[in-house]
Amino acid sequence: MTLTQIKELAAKLAPRLIEIRRHFHSHPELSGQEHQTAAYVAGVLSSCGLHVQEEVGKTGVVGELKGAGGENRVLAIRTDMDALPITERTGLEYTSLQSGVMHACGHDVHTAVGLGTAMVLSQLETPLPGTVRFLFQPAEEISQGATWMVADGVMAGVSAILSVHVFPTIPGGKVGIRHGALTAAADDLEIIIIGESGHGARPHEAVDAIWIAAQVISSLQGAIARTLNPLHPAVLTIGQITGGRAPNVIADEVKMRGTVRSLHPDTHARLPGWIEGIVARVCDSYGARYQVNYQRGVPSVQNDPYLTDLLAEAAREALGGDAITILTEPSLGAEDFSVYLEKAPGSMFRLGVGRKDLPNYPLHHPQFQVDESAIITGVVTLAHAAYKYWQTLPQK
Repeated sequence: MTLTQIKELAAKLAPRLIEIRRHFHSHPELSGQEHQTAAYVAGVLSSCGLHVQEEVGKTGVVGELKGAGGENRVLAIRTDMDALPITERTGLEYTSLQSGVMHACGHDVHTAVGLGTAMVLSQLETPLPGTVRFLFQPAEEISQGATWMVADGVMAGVSAILSVHVFPTIPGGKVGIRHGALTAAADDLEIIIIGESGHGARPHEAVDAIWIAAQVISSLQGAIARTLNPLHPAVLTIGQITGGRAPNVIADEVKMRGTVRSLHPDTHARLPGWIEGIVARVCDSYGARYQVNYQRGVPSVQNDPYLTDLLAEAAREALGGDAITILTEPSLGAEDFSVYLEKAPGSMFRLGVGRKDLPNYPLHHPQFQVDESAIITGVVTLAHAAYKYWQTLPQK
């Protein structure tokens, strides 16, 4: 009966949730600037009777739905709220009103799903026995918001955490489930090559930082294929190079910046030393000096087996077996949901938003659009998973 009630409540809320999502889409805010979004979220949560805290993790919101039983464990549900510095080109009637800012990653959908889940669970005839804590997080796009939220204590007492992210290659009405690694660890890399300047006509009198930088890049890419375990892949991309002052002057310094992605924890741990070793050998060979600045980003999202099974079963019961897509490959994109997983087990599922009537532009594209029926798919899946969590939770 509870699943029936969840579906009925979600269906009744559908027009309101689409309206909410369109409001967020028209009024996107960049990472760390989600002030109006947060105020709107807090107002909706308060109207549902949740205990609300604002300015958590700088511009985040926490809404807590207290349980009615004696269960003191807390289930957290996390959604993110920030938009991207992209100029929208969808032509929608509710297009972004903020110049150069767009919800091109579906966080407007995520926020609507989180609010819809809170609305549904707060209206159940039989309240849940334990507490559900809704985390509306800022600044996911810059991989900072989860760290801010955790620093403000949002994971205190949390026994498990669930989350959702839209996926345009999965049709609307379906969800994607994956055990194990869902996303990659993402780190930032800066390499500075320091040579000796000289005349472009006399390279033997100088140490050419540009040429050595090219050798470093080639060596790193070759070494990935030949010295790292191919079953534990890594991707290293140099996306920015600056150096040199004139066409006929040999450059004495080159700065390279890039990103490093990996899935396996052992590979992730090894990468800084491995990269520096290759840079050192190349620079030593040609008489250059170097600096390697390696900054750890967010770790890989590793979905918990029990909670992933719970999500899959909840989606199957609520949506039917045909609505489940088993994802066979992880993404090398990053997600700071992984920061919460350092505090409690959790799982994230993919919410299909692909439309049949339009090209399915990828995430972060200025023409990205979604099937809005996915909002209810996400609400029903999360609400039923929360209900099942308390019904199937092992005794302490």
